Amino acid sequence: MSADSHPTLPPVRLHSDAELARDALGAPLFARAVRLARWAGPDTRVGVGGELAAAQLPEAAALLGLDAADADSVGYASQAWRVAVDTGLVDVTEPEDDGGEDDGGEDDGGEGGGVQGEEERFGTAAPGEDLALVTGGAPGDVLDLWLAALDTVLADTAVPDLDDLVDALDAGGEIDFDRLDWNPGREADFLDGVLANLYLLTVTEGGAADEPVPLPVLAASMVVPDDMGEPTDAVLEQVSDAMMRLDDQFRQLEPIGLVEFRPVDEELMAEADGPREPGTANAADDEDVSRYGMVRLTPLGLYGIRARMLEAGIDAPAVGELAEKGADALLDAVSFYSENAAQAEIEQWLAGREPSAAAAELLAAARGDDEGGPLRRLRCQQALAPAGPEAEPAVRSVLDDPELGGLARVWLAERGVSDVPAPDPEMVFWLTVDTIAAQLAADGETEELPLLMETLTAHHAGFFEQVWRVEHPATAYVLEAMGRLHPDRKAAKEARKAAFKARSRRPA
Repeated sequence: MSADSHPTLPPVRLHSDAELARDALGAPLFARAVRLARWAGPDTRVGVGGELAAAQLPEAAALLGLDAADADSVGYASQAWRVAVDTGLVDVTEPEDDGGEDDGGEDDGGEGGGVQGEEERFGTAAPGEDLALVTGGAPGDVLDLWLAALDTVLADTAVPDLDDLVDALDAGGEIDFDRLDWNPGREADFLDGVLANLYLLTVTEGGAADEPVPLPVLAASMVVPDDMGEPTDAVLEQVSDAMMRLDDQFRQLEPIGLVEFRPVDEELMAEADGPREPGTANAADDEDVSRYGMVRLTPLGLYGIRARMLEAGIDAPAVGELAEKGADALLDAVSFYSENAAQAEIEQWLAGREPSAAAAELLAAARGDDEGGPLRRLRCQQALAPAGPEAEPAVRSVLDDPELGGLARVWLAERGVSDVPAPDPEMVFWLTVDTIAAQLAADGETEELPLLMETLTAHHAGFFEQVWRVEHPATAYVLEAMGRLHPDRKAAKEARKAAFKARSRRPA
């Protein structure tokens, strides 16, 4: 596997489809859409775009348990109806165009005339076929409906708020898009970037994990260049603007179940000088930071963002998706996972296999003198670590293998097996190079690596006088790393000399 083909994102642990489907059905906005779809019938009236007639919005709000006299509640009902239509939970028949003709009647105040006019101006709605999937479909069907609802909400979230639209009206009542400074593609890209960063912070080991992310941190990830040291005042102002923009967007995304969100403290926004610059918040004071807003992707949100990434062609692996694949695919993939993520994937792969056959397949897949070989063998060793006596015959069968013999001896020795043949010096040196190459590929030049180097070389007199001759593709690379990192200065100097010799003996 080349460096360009390995996953660019860490694997995510997803809940089961059944659990996620329950979460989807419990998301407030989706649940409202389902209730309105069941309510739709012959008396439901819709406009040209399928929107619910204004006169029926208070009734819809009341049905949802909302205050029918409250403008926000009516807005929630309108949004839920739009989600129901867009997801296919409701089928609408839009009104036919009557060409603007009128029957000439003037009795627009009578009940009969009013009903007749409404029938001419409005279409109808009825529960859609997909509504049956909510209770009768598989979990995957429910999740497909929820993903469609998410698309609708994300599209709405990228639209400017009403106040901005009003401010952008020109003298003729038309929206001046230049004054609005709104680009639909740019807004959608910004929101996708924010959610991608939040996803990465959530799945990256040592990152946010299950902890909420402070809104200023997320805003800064979109604004502050990676190579910038101390942000300038202008950049901090951009972070503040982005933070308030995200505050509005996450308020809209929470009802669909994508995120758990604690909004920016309204007292901060109400202060005369406005919110303090996010960069001045004391990061050690969790209560203070939380006043600037906190957001966390829900398990359903992780599923939703990953689904959108996959649709966009982004490699976003999930733990467990390799369970039915061969050991070669497993080791290639987990070679680029963190140790804990690799362990989780390996455990699921082993769960459905007979131990002896699984061990033999892993060992066969670990062979190879390519650049990825050392890391495959490290993950193979990790996969074999929990194996019991059933794996011993497969391990013993590779004792004479030049690439796997050292690994096999380590495995047997760790289990107290007494009749393990001693390795020859060439195998010892080869295994040392392979082990360090694997650690460098897995974690880079960590603080622990110098200690490992010292441990591996301490018991071999004249180690560097012999190791440069080892027929391993990473010999020179490993010796150069030891020359930089070995804690003993004399040994480090010897490593550099050995690296030069190893480079010199390689064919041009």
